[in-house]
Order: sequence, then C-alpha cells, then structure tokens
Amino acid sequence: MAEIDGIRQQLVDVQTQLAYQEDTVRELNEALSRQQQEILVLRRQLQLLKQRQDEQGTGPATAGPLEEKPPHY
Repeated sequence: MAEIDGIRQQLVDVQTQLAYQEDTVRELNEALSRQQQEILVLRRQLQLLKQRQDEQGTGPATAGPLEEKPPHY
C-alpha cells in the first residue's frame, strides 16, 4: 500500500510540474507575441523616418549638419 501511495505522490508531483511548465510556456508565448508586435511597430516607424529623411533631401549621400565641425574646433 505504501508503494501505491509513493507512486500516487510522484504522479501528483509530475502533474504539478507539468502545470507550472504549461503556464510558463503560455507566458513566454504571450511575451514573444508582444515583442513581435513591438518590432513590427518599430520597423514601420523606422521606415517612416527614413522616408521623411529622404523627402527632406538629407539622406546619407548629402552632407548634413552632423558632418560639420562645431564652432569650438
């Protein structure tokens, strides 16, 4: 009888661990999904900034104020 109780306790322990792992996987999946959405938003913002920069003619090919030396040099 003690052997059955030991096996039963082991089964409960395994089921408990599985429940925690399932919860962790769900939380990680949700975090990954949020990060992916944020990446998509950031990519779109970067595209819009590049488009705006290109429209203003201050693309990487033209010299902008960042390439000029400050007056104290």
